[in-house]
Amino acid sequence: VNGQRYIGDGLRGKLRITINGIPGNDLAAFMNGPEIVVYGNAQDCIANTMKKGRIIIHGNVGDLLGYAMRGGEVFVKGDVGYRAGIHMKACDKQIPVIVVGGTAADFFGEYMAGGIIILLGLNRQHNEPIAGDYTGTGMHGGIIYLRAEVPKEHLGKEVQIMKIEQQDKAILKKYIKKFAQEFGFDPDKILEAEFTKLLPMGKRPYGQKYAY
Repeated sequence: VNGQRYIGDGLRGKLRITINGIPGNDLAAFMNGPEIVVYGNAQDCIANTMKKGRIIIHGNVGDLLGYAMRGGEVFVKGDVGYRAGIHMKACDKQIPVIVVGGTAADFFGEYMAGGIIILLGLNRQHNEPIAGDYTGTGMHGGIIYLRAEVPKEHLGKEVQIMKIEQQDKAILKKYIKKFAQEFGFDPDKILEAEFTKLLPMGKRPYGQKYAY
């Protein structure tokens, strides 16, 4: 595969697709059930409005990962680009989950309305930020976990840093274990680090701008 778009779009059922190479934009858009494994990088808008299934990417991903994702799981070994997790939302009691092993560019988790994003920063250089500026801008639902301290000036105005509770530790353990199994990491070593939890300050961050 070398940049072909729309692979796996709208597929349903218990299917498994293995991709060697770099799939193009909108991989697994509207997918509902299958599993896709990519041995390489992937381009933009992966898992766009995905409802159910699993995506495992042994490389980096471009921009807009998980745009409006409604369910399922995405595991990325490397880095992600701009606006990863934008407008994720929980739908029909499903909780979408994205776990990223590397770092993220600006606007990580923008307008997030539901789901879970875990950013591990395993490949960070010394003093390199785990995420870019404006993390969580417009966020009004869901949870973001960052395996690092994050300066408040890098966060959107709509999010707040909260204490890690026991239920958060259970969530992190569950999904980091899955991530580690896919990519050959030691989950216990990953979990030794301190995590930052981000939650939205409210459900309608821009409510004052609208009449209704």
